[in-house]
Amino acid sequence: MYGWNIWEAGSANDFYTAAIVSMSKSWHNFWYASFDPAGFITVDKPPVALWFMVICVKIFGLHGWSIVLSSVLFGIGSVYLIYKMVKPTFGPLTARIAAFFMTITPIVVADSRTNNMDATLVFFLLLAGWVLQRAVRKRRGWLVLVSFALVGVAFNIKMLQAYMVLPAMYLYYWVASRQNWKRVLTQTVLATLALAVVSLSWPLAVDSTSKSMRPYIGSSSTNSVLNLAFGYNGTQRLFGQTTGTGGTFSGMGTKASGKTKTGAPTGGTKQGGMKKPAGGAPTGQAKPTSGMKKGTTNGGKPSGKSLSSMPKTTKGRPTGMKGGAGQGGNGIFNVGTAGVTRLFQTALRRQISWFLPLALFGMVAAYLAAYDRKNKWWQTNRKQQDVLYWAGWLIPVGAFFSVANFFHPYYTIMLAPPLALLAALAITSGLKKATSKRDDKRACWLRYLLFMGLGTTACLQSYYVWAYYPWLSLVILILTAVALVMMTLIPAKERLFLTLGVGFLCLAPGFWALTSTISGESAAVPTTGLGTGTVNTQLIKYLKQHNGKSTTYLFATTDSNTAAPYIIKTGQAVMTIGGYNGTDNAISLKKFKQLVKDGKVKYFYISSHTNNNAIVKWVKKYGTKVSASAYGGTSSQTKGVGAMGSTNATLYRLSASK
Repeated sequence: MYGWNIWEAGSANDFYTAAIVSMSKSWHNFWYASFDPAGFITVDKPPVALWFMVICVKIFGLHGWSIVLSSVLFGIGSVYLIYKMVKPTFGPLTARIAAFFMTITPIVVADSRTNNMDATLVFFLLLAGWVLQRAVRKRRGWLVLVSFALVGVAFNIKMLQAYMVLPAMYLYYWVASRQNWKRVLTQTVLATLALAVVSLSWPLAVDSTSKSMRPYIGSSSTNSVLNLAFGYNGTQRLFGQTTGTGGTFSGMGTKASGKTKTGAPTGGTKQGGMKKPAGGAPTGQAKPTSGMKKGTTNGGKPSGKSLSSMPKTTKGRPTGMKGGAGQGGNGIFNVGTAGVTRLFQTALRRQISWFLPLALFGMVAAYLAAYDRKNKWWQTNRKQQDVLYWAGWLIPVGAFFSVANFFHPYYTIMLAPPLALLAALAITSGLKKATSKRDDKRACWLRYLLFMGLGTTACLQSYYVWAYYPWLSLVILILTAVALVMMTLIPAKERLFLTLGVGFLCLAPGFWALTSTISGESAAVPTTGLGTGTVNTQLIKYLKQHNGKSTTYLFATTDSNTAAPYIIKTGQAVMTIGGYNGTDNAISLKKFKQLVKDGKVKYFYISSHTNNNAIVKWVKKYGTKVSASAYGGTSSQTKGVGAMGSTNATLYRLSASK
């Protein structure tokens, strides 16, 4: 599911693919996660996940499959770690069910097929949890330090998002450790120091480097990694965005965008809220850049096709589906209405919430099933401690996504591990048999919780899919109800009918998860729909003919989304004066004019979504418009290339004398 058809991946998230191209060209770009080959500005995330992607590209060459290969492997690794963490405490049956639920969670599949950072992030967080689990059971203090250090590595994958699991880790260590409280306190302090040292190692190294010797830190407001971590990628995620885009998008925050109908249940998304590519803009895809190995066609798969030879067709939603094909104008930021029901709303539920009701019942059932009457109320056993760990992961993260103002739907992959495990526990806890008359009452309650969990989950899943496949809603409801009734009427076949009931509840999420695999999607923002973008090959030809040998940049523009397809296609530097969304203050007008005077920038490409800042005003006033006929041509679109097209774009030739 994760790896099939990745040879059709195109350029995935071309913002990060452009960075992969740039980072593969020099150690300087590799270290700083430079977006462009000239090292002018960075991407908006730390480099660790991108390092793995660059390594794959350096080994196999630049292809659609090689840029997502590391994400595929980390996605598979996460499923394995779920099994390894669950089996010692709850047994192989629970571990297998949890691993299976993790496997078929749609957003996990979609994220594992892209070059976004989330699949890598979840793997390292699960690895940290597994190491902490071993540290407690083997009483190894140094493993506690390693565990928290791994969260520090995760911080350098996606910054503060990694810290979401810290409440669970601290809670688990204090509850589960069998050592005296002084030693636990000492280890906790040392582990926190290890977390801080590893977390801050790269940010402080970069921030302490002279700003003239490194790229501008993209999406930061002060050219600082720490500002990026605690601002754009920190508090703004919770309270709302104030930098990076210059404002909020429809679908963010508390707007009632949760009522917006989503489209096909696929792994990608249309770039909602952004202009459609110009009808006359021809398209191309990136070829392997110099210094990278080219693949060879061998008749097998992956065939080694480069990005320039990726198919130029897009695949629609499955036939027979009721409803629209996309999320419209606010897809990539459509996260529903803030509140306790957000995870059940249209924007997020089909990505992550298929087993959420079952998991909530499982959280209660598993703790109740493990309760030992011999212990005091504050004393916990091993099973209860593990339940507290996963609950400590689920509740704070779920609360964050319920109230946060600024995130993409695919970030909810953070909820997948605890949901998978707790849903599995609901099933196996319900099978617990009474060992004495005293246990009869508890066994009855566990069965009630199992039945309520399965029934509620069936009802919600039916509601989720009604807009697309009404017949599937009826199938889920009727067959699950029949399975539950038969479990009651024929106790001897209880496990058989329970297996069938759970299987019926896996139909819809399994189908949603498979659609991105079948269609070979690897989109920039993996939720629903397809992502497309364009490059103008005639424009590239024109610029190469008219730029001099002293020119550093193919052209300058305001945002990374416009620049990325051209960096992927040509391997040359494109200056983005405003970073990812065009609002960073990466360069002053004075410095920009000096670059023009020195002949390093000769052309500026203004698209319709460009902010009218000082540099743009100067370009419009003193630049010379280049006739569109000079770089025109036929139009086409190529899957996965270019996250943002534009209409009414204008090319300006800049004069060194102005």
